[in-house]
Amino acid sequence: MKSEKDRLAETFRSAMAAIHEMVEPLKNDDSGEARERILEDALSVEVREPWHSPGGTHDGPCEYRLLLATGGPAVRITGRLDACHEPETAVLEVQDWFLPWAAFETNLEDDEALLAYAGSFVFNG
Repeated sequence: MKSEKDRLAETFRSAMAAIHEMVEPLKNDDSGEARERILEDALSVEVREPWHSPGGTHDGPCEYRLLLATGGPAVRITGRLDACHEPETAVLEVQDWFLPWAAFETNLEDDEALLAYAGSFVFNG
């Protein structure tokens, strides 16, 4: 029987593989079909603005969250946005019933794929 951590790790690896599969065509695809597939994959796109005084100015959202799957297990990508509202970080997280969100170690190739996936979305709208 698999442990809770093993099940989360398996979900993480599966989600990471799906993201790699979706971003690979971005390297060679000029038709926009690959980007469209990514845009249709996410269940929700959310941004969060920094704390600021009422009536004060701010530069727009500073964090984002892409929900990719709900329930048990759930999958999301979270990260920070740069001054141009482009993803500068991307972290893949998984969660199962009654367990906290968890991220697992990624390599450079994974990090680039996550940023390419997140970079397909517009966060300053």
